[in-house]
Amino acid sequence: MKCPFCSCPDTQVVDSRVSEEGDTIRRRRRCTDCDRRFTTYERVDLMMPAVVKRNGARVDFDPAKLRASMALALRKRPVSATALDAAVARIQERLLTSGKREVPSGYVGELVMEALRELDQVAYVRFASVYRSFENIHEFVQTIDEFQTANDGDDHDGA
Repeated sequence: MKCPFCSCPDTQVVDSRVSEEGDTIRRRRRCTDCDRRFTTYERVDLMMPAVVKRNGARVDFDPAKLRASMALALRKRPVSATALDAAVARIQERLLTSGKREVPSGYVGELVMEALRELDQVAYVRFASVYRSFENIHEFVQTIDEFQTANDGDDHDGA
């Protein structure tokens, strides 16, 4: 750490303390050259990847926008806000751990569809119909058939 007073590259940590919230570390430092003291703060800086839209535009990832689009698909469905928040958190975690600086909007859309598939079948089909911009009823039926095929072993007992 460079000294802010004399720009000497050698400083020593005199004291370290974790903040009450536990998200910051405060360090008291001493310059080995000019002997002056100063304080630094360390915190985690998580960088979500930018989202590359279909037209090539890059936008910052917005968890509120993600939540709003999922909430719209889940409107009037029996899914709790807690379950929705957990799904949004899982998507954010996957984006963070991807290690990528940019992700295509299509990738985010697929993550949303995967999450909605687990939360509610109707919400999944609602979102898929808008996200995939169905041109006709056959595309809609094909998506429902794909969903049913994927879930045949899960909870269908033929009744």
